[in-house]
Amino acid sequence: MNKGTVFNIQKMSIHDGPGIRTTVFFKGCPLNCLWCSNPESQRVEKEVACFQTRCVKCGYCAEVCPKGLIERKPPFEITGRSECDLCGICVKECCTNGKKVVGEDYTVEELLHEILKDKNFYDSSNGGVTFSGGEPLMQHEFLVEMLKACKENGIHTAIETTGFGKAEDLLSAAEHLDLVFFDVKHMNDERHQEITGVSNKLILENLAALASRHDNIIVRIPVVPGINDDDINIAKTAEYITSAGISQLELLPYHNLGEVKYGQIGRTYELSEVKTPSEERMAQLADVAKAGAKGSPLEVSVMKSL
Repeated sequence: MNKGTVFNIQKMSIHDGPGIRTTVFFKGCPLNCLWCSNPESQRVEKEVACFQTRCVKCGYCAEVCPKGLIERKPPFEITGRSECDLCGICVKECCTNGKKVVGEDYTVEELLHEILKDKNFYDSSNGGVTFSGGEPLMQHEFLVEMLKACKENGIHTAIETTGFGKAEDLLSAAEHLDLVFFDVKHMNDERHQEITGVSNKLILENLAALASRHDNIIVRIPVVPGINDDDINIAKTAEYITSAGISQLELLPYHNLGEVKYGQIGRTYELSEVKTPSEERMAQLADVAKAGAKGSPLEVSVMKSL
């Protein structure tokens, strides 16, 4: 039986497509974006998150860890994460829910059951379900099965994708998608590799291929100061997507709301000093994008800072 690994199911979502939606976050991503707000999505494997605000410093988790991987003094961090076999004993024995296994396996039937709980809200608001991540294409077979099941139940479907994957996987999923959100991080390949860990060549090729087969694509640019917010990059992105026949662009201002998650999974956040771009700067970049389209129709929208 095909199963997928999910790390979050967000109900009543209003930022991931039209209407009221359920956003399903798949675990696993081939990119390692410096600003990622869901670092727990990057590893395919499940992992243990530690919530220091819930910890009462009893130290019992360190006592019960069969491999002795938890330090025996506050903040009782997991010091040997690569050796952790996710036995879950520290999670089960914590009386304050200070530790949690990130990632849960679902069958198609189990996940569809969760999605259908809110179908009345989808129907009344022209909403639906959005599959996000991580990168949903990393679990392509499960994704397609879920998309088919949703369409069979009359549910509007959307995906948020980095576009980094096999073209045939993207296109086969697109057959069952009403809407595609497609991230474009940077147009310069060398810079793209520096900030995400992968080349942008496959991503841009897949975007062009998708645009030839699908007519409802919204390109998203996460605008990160000092990373990809220069006028040249924004203009070149607009020029590229309009040349591919895409007429919708969304600019997402950087925020650091995911910073605390890095510590929870034993990682360091590298952009602590970066600030959210001002509304004035975002408006300027929207104008830059429109100019970059060079007369081609382009609808540019700016998400409000969270």
